Amino acid sequence: MTKIITEHDQQAAVKALERIIAVPSYNAPAADGAPFGQGIRNALDEMMKICEELGFKTYEDPDGYYGYAEVGSGEKIFGVICHLDTVPAGDLAKWDQDPFKGTVVNDAIYGRGAQDDKGPGIAALFAVKALMDQGYHFNQRIRFIYGTDEEILWRGIDEYNKKESPIDSGISPDAEFPVTYAEKGLQQSYLVGPGTDQLKISLKNAFNAVPDQAVYDGPRQDEVKAALDKHGFEYTSDDKQITVLGKAVHAMLAPQGTNAVLRLAIALDEVFDFKPLDFIGKLFKEDATGSNVLGEVKDESGQLTFNISSLEINKQETRMQIDMRIPVTIDRDDLVDQLSKKVAPYELKYEHYDYLAPLYVPKDSALVQTLMKVYKEETGDQDAQPQISGGATFARTMNNCVAFGGMLPTTPDYMHQANEQWPLKDMFKTMEIYAHAIKELCTD
Repeated sequence: MTKIITEHDQQAAVKALERIIAVPSYNAPAADGAPFGQGIRNALDEMMKICEELGFKTYEDPDGYYGYAEVGSGEKIFGVICHLDTVPAGDLAKWDQDPFKGTVVNDAIYGRGAQDDKGPGIAALFAVKALMDQGYHFNQRIRFIYGTDEEILWRGIDEYNKKESPIDSGISPDAEFPVTYAEKGLQQSYLVGPGTDQLKISLKNAFNAVPDQAVYDGPRQDEVKAALDKHGFEYTSDDKQITVLGKAVHAMLAPQGTNAVLRLAIALDEVFDFKPLDFIGKLFKEDATGSNVLGEVKDESGQLTFNISSLEINKQETRMQIDMRIPVTIDRDDLVDQLSKKVAPYELKYEHYDYLAPLYVPKDSALVQTLMKVYKEETGDQDAQPQISGGATFARTMNNCVAFGGMLPTTPDYMHQANEQWPLKDMFKTMEIYAHAIKELCTD
């Protein structure tokens, strides 16, 4: 296929990415007009400036929840759904470059957001700019929508959907090529029950991660160690505490991990007579598909994953934190009702926290077929197939929208890690893919 992206386009995109990486934009306390912290609002302001300089019409929510930039005309809207917030940089000593500078070293651009999601958003933006410069006529409005709270609770994009017109179709450049046409539903919840004075535990972890260690410093440690030994569970210990060891993975891959919290709970259940612990020790056990509780739950998007990431037990209450990735055709309300009934004999009650509806755009739809065609033509990967994910992107919040890139399958994954970086050759290839995709979908 004919190349659309010029060297000038490439260099301009890198300069813009440097600018937006240089604005730290992780969640912080709210300020006036900055519901998720002044840094995120500053990044939104800067992105609107970049878009205006490129000739896009822009709108910025005065309350700071979202912004958008568009080009073209007509009733139909093709959305490109991005996010400007990032996770924090973490331990700065682990970074070789300043995470908030945007530095090109060894043919890669370093900085927080280079891969997730400032880089892919910039790549898509400059792909459209290249089409504008070459005189292509857009047969609909192309709207870049910028969320501000993707790493936390998606409140920014929720505000957009309350206030603005829906898109007709679109992409989210926040995943991996080729195309993610289905994303499982995401239900995060608590199981809550009575407390006890037999033991006290406070094992708090993120919903979306399988915990790789669980510390116990309570009574009857010799008996707990004996129970761990009986099951062959790995741990370390000293005079004060036991540390059960596991293997951390993302919750969407829970069956591939080893859950240290579950292993400790199974051992504790053999030592202490306590109904809520029986739920894990005698029913759930280590089955991260939840089939011991709910039976086999699966469809073409895969099997249910069920992660118990946190366990708190004190005199007042017991609280377990769960993350379920629900196959796309499974009725979530029925599943929750079934779970509520199953936990009741263990003196536990189901308590809702957050829910994201699934994404499903048929593989034979015009959108998926066109994106797959372009991807294969631009990469030569004729064996590529549309994908299913247990992860979550903004694509699921919009009509007829799928996750499309921006990471190539061969791109090393640095998302949420120290030294986040994007090789420039991969960035430029992604720009070319986006330019051809938008040309196919949105020009005469």
